[in-house]
Amino acid sequence: MKPHAEVEQVWPRDGRIRVTGRLLGLDEARERSWRLTLTRRSRTDHVLRYDAVLDGERFAGEFKVSELAFQEALSGAEQWDLHLTDGTHKLRVGRKLDDIRGKKAIMIYPVQPVPGADFGVQPYFTVEDNLSLECRP
Repeated sequence: MKPHAEVEQVWPRDGRIRVTGRLLGLDEARERSWRLTLTRRSRTDHVLRYDAVLDGERFAGEFKVSELAFQEALSGAEQWDLHLTDGTHKLRVGRKLDDIRGKKAIMIYPVQPVPGADFGVQPYFTVEDNLSLECRP
């Protein structure tokens, strides 16, 4: 299996989303500075970056859902993909090692309303068991 960021927990609550897990397949991971990145699918030049804390191979990162607000009005759903990056590696955040297939229909996370906006943010697993976010009016 190629290197990736294996999700262990997703905590959507109190206007924040926290993701914890393990970096797998990289021996030199501890020696680097890592960031949790959110990339908007419809505009891949729109990337949000947050510090990720590493403890050995374990990582943790979080962000406020209000930071997903953008200038143009949200007319439909927008998706964001999560990665861990260190300037050299870009690892997709997902959950592959738990033997649960089809997480998209099984693991349903609560929607976090965005304060002062007319949309909410919901983490979800894709059909490939990667972690993404959906912003919906």
